[in-house]
Amino acid sequence: MGKLILVTGPARSGKSEWAETLAIESGKKVVYVATATENPEDAEWQKRIQEHQNRRPSDWVTMAVPVELSATLADAKPNTCILVDSLGTWVANLLEKDDHTWKNILAEFLETVDLVAADMVFVAEETAWGVVPAYPLGRLFRDRLGSVIRQLGAICQPVYLVTAGHILNLSTLGTPLAPPKF
Repeated sequence: MGKLILVTGPARSGKSEWAETLAIESGKKVVYVATATENPEDAEWQKRIQEHQNRRPSDWVTMAVPVELSATLADAKPNTCILVDSLGTWVANLLEKDDHTWKNILAEFLETVDLVAADMVFVAEETAWGVVPAYPLGRLFRDRLGSVIRQLGAICQPVYLVTAGHILNLSTLGTPLAPPKF
């Protein structure tokens, strides 16, 4: 198994930039796995994607993987560092799946992560620090993403929280809970 790193935090906190730094520091060939899909009709979304693209070194391989994350990770070579940005977008891309299907997708993802020999850096948004969403789809997204982050956080070392442009290593500052039972 390769090194597993989780970088989490709120929007615009610097988490993607920190994850990119960690990928560079791995010294390995970096494969950037983008879970977002481009939408030429949404100029603001395209601008966000372009900002991320502009920061990446030209020698990184970029793959657009909005849904099939487990299969992509399973194909990773041991001498690479896979940077997945972001798990929140991946979860959003799968919201239409029923609970049973989602649990199978998540189980497959976690099993795959546990077996891959490549280093992996995951970026995830923290969404559950505010009020409970007033609509069912918002609650479903928040709960599913929270579950992904907690379960992945139980197997990643280190886990970072990036907030307000500051990096906190939760693996050294915090005490982990027992693995979740979902």
